[in-house]
Amino acid sequence: MATASVAFKSREDHRKQIELEEARKAGLAPAEVDEDGKEINPHIPQYMSSAPWYLNSERPSLKHQRKWKSDPNYTKSWYDRGAKIFQADKYRKGACQNCGAMTHNAKACMERPRKVGAKWTNKHIAPDEKVETFELDYDGKRDRWNGYDASTYSLVIERYEARDEARRKYLKEQQLKKLEEKNNNQDGETEGGDSDEDVDEDDLRVDEAKVDESKQMDFAKVEKRVRTTGGGSTGTVRNLRIREDIAKYLLNLDVNSAHYDPKTRSMREDPLPDADPNEKFYGGDNQYRNSGQALEFKQLNLHAWEAFDKGQDIHMQAAPSQAELLYKNYKVIKEKLKSQTKDTILNKYGNAASEEEIPRELLLGQTEREVEYDRAGRIIKGQEMALPKSKYEEDVFINNHTTVWGSWWKDHQWGYKCCKQLIRNSYCTGAAGIEAAEAASDLMKANIARKEAGEEPPAPVEEKKLATWGTDIPDDLVLDEKLLAKALKKEDERRREEKDERKRKYNVKWNDEVTPEDMEAYRMKKVHHDDPMKDFL
Repeated sequence: MATASVAFKSREDHRKQIELEEARKAGLAPAEVDEDGKEINPHIPQYMSSAPWYLNSERPSLKHQRKWKSDPNYTKSWYDRGAKIFQADKYRKGACQNCGAMTHNAKACMERPRKVGAKWTNKHIAPDEKVETFELDYDGKRDRWNGYDASTYSLVIERYEARDEARRKYLKEQQLKKLEEKNNNQDGETEGGDSDEDVDEDDLRVDEAKVDESKQMDFAKVEKRVRTTGGGSTGTVRNLRIREDIAKYLLNLDVNSAHYDPKTRSMREDPLPDADPNEKFYGGDNQYRNSGQALEFKQLNLHAWEAFDKGQDIHMQAAPSQAELLYKNYKVIKEKLKSQTKDTILNKYGNAASEEEIPRELLLGQTEREVEYDRAGRIIKGQEMALPKSKYEEDVFINNHTTVWGSWWKDHQWGYKCCKQLIRNSYCTGAAGIEAAEAASDLMKANIARKEAGEEPPAPVEEKKLATWGTDIPDDLVLDEKLLAKALKKEDERRREEKDERKRKYNVKWNDEVTPEDMEAYRMKKVHHDDPMKDFL
C-alpha cells in the first residue's frame, strides 16, 4: 500500500506502524477512517488526484496538497455602518474626553473638537459605536466590493434623472417664452386683425414646442461603433454631414483629374484647379496640410529632427511637450538674435528709411531755379547751383599732390595727374617728375631699338626626327645590318621568354635604351592583326 510520507520520531514508531497496516490487511485490526467517519480504501494512494476506474472509490483525496476543509470562523458579513449600542447619560471613566464614547479615545475621535470636552461638561454624551472584528479568508481580504450595498446606487440614478428632467423643463420654458414673444410682436404689427386662422396657428406653434424633448434632442444622433483596432464599443456620435454635400471623388469625373485613394479617403490635389476659388468649397487635402496649424506642426517636427541630428536629446513622439517647449525657446532666441543683428547694422550704416528726405538737387541733379549767364560765363541773374556733396571725403590732397588718386590712367593702372605717378603713397614731384619720367622712358626705348639692330637673326634649326615608338620611319634612316641582325635575335629571345616564363632568369637586367635597329626589329616581328595575310606568314 502506498501512503503519504509521515515523519516518525523513532524506528520503533515506524515498526509499529508497519505491524498495524499488516494487521489491517489480515482483518485483525479495525480499518482506518477519515474525519467524516468513512473507511479509507487502502488500495488508493492518498496523494492521487483521481482514483483509477477499476477501484470503487467514493471520492478522491488530496489532503496533503490543498486546504480541503474550510474554516468555519471565516465570515462573509461586513461592518454595520452607523450602528450604536449604548447611550450613556453621564461621563464614564476611560471614555473619550471629547465626546464621551467608550469605544475610542480622544486622539481617534472623529467628532469636531469641542471647546470644553464631555469629560468636564457631562453633557451631550455620544453613544458607543458598534465595534466588530471579522476574520476574512484570502478572497475576502482582496474583495473590492466587500460590504457594498447595491441599493445605494439607486440614489445616484435618481440624482442624474432629476438633473436631466430639470434641464428639459428649462429648455421647454425658454422655447415657449420665445414663441410667445414672437406671437406678441406679430399681434402688435397687425392691430386688431386677429382671426380664427391666426389663433389656430399660434396654438399649433405652442403644441409643436410641447413635443417630447427626447425625440427632438436625438434627431441628429447616430449609434455607431467607435473606430478602434478591435472594433471598440458603441457610442453616440453626432452625424455632422450635410446630405446636400457632394463627395470629393464626384467633383471631377475626368479620369486624369486628381487621384482619390479610397482606403484613406484622401485626395491630395485640387479636383477643380480652374474653377473660381470664391465658389468652390474644397481645394484638395494639401490645402489644409500646408496652412494653419498643420504647417506649424510640420515645422515643429522638422526642428525636432534637426536638433536630434545635432546631438540634442529630443524626440517628438516620446516627449512632445519637451519638443514644443524647445521649439518655442528656439523661436524666441532666433527673433532676439535677428533684432540684435538688425540693430548692429543700423548703428553701423544708419537707417536710410528713417532719415530725412534726400534733397531734390542731390536725388535728380537738377533744379527749377532759373540762372542767366553772359557770353563770358558770368552770372547775370539768379544764383549759381551748389554742387551736391556725397558722404565720402572729396578733394583731400595728400603728400603735396594737387590732384586726387585716380585722376590719371595709363597702361591699365591708376595714378596722380599732377605728377603722373602710379604709386598710391608717393610724394608729388610736379612737372620735374613728369619730365624725368618721360626722359627715362625715351632712353629705355632707344636702348631696346639699338640692341635689336645690333643682333643677327639666328639660323633656323632643322628638327631631327628620331625613329622612336609610335613615329613613322624617316626617309633618311640608315640601319647597320650587323646591329639589325643582333636586334632580331634579341627580339626572338624576348618573345620566347614571354611564351615560357621558366626560361626567364632570376636576375633580370633591364635596358631602357632603344636604338633604331631595336625599333626596326620590333616592327619586323610585330604581328599586324588587321593584315589579311597574317595567317600565311
